[in-house]
Amino acid sequence: MLITSLVLAAAAAVQSPAAKVDATRAAFTKCLRDDLKKSLEKKMTDAEYEMAVKSVCGPEREAFHAAVVAFGRSAGDSQKNAQEDADMQVEDYHANFTDKFKDYSSTNTFPAD
Repeated sequence: MLITSLVLAAAAAVQSPAAKVDATRAAFTKCLRDDLKKSLEKKMTDAEYEMAVKSVCGPEREAFHAAVVAFGRSAGDSQKNAQEDADMQVEDYHANFTDKFKDYSSTNTFPAD
């Protein structure tokens, strides 16, 4: 019974690569969403936000990037391809949030919680 409990606890502590990507993606997008709201409140310009979005959420961005690389590697991708995919996904999030910022700032609205 004790051994079974220990094995189950150890298994729960280890996330699959896909679960790790999901968890780190959620943390990264939450951080970006929170920063988007703060930036709208500060009335940043589109250009200011576009520059700033790439420098915020560093720990969350790095965790997501690493998880995407690990997932790619576990699926058989080369290090180079996994790295390029992770870079592209991070850039896609930056571009998506930049577009959202422009939309919200042009209508003087805020995203719903």
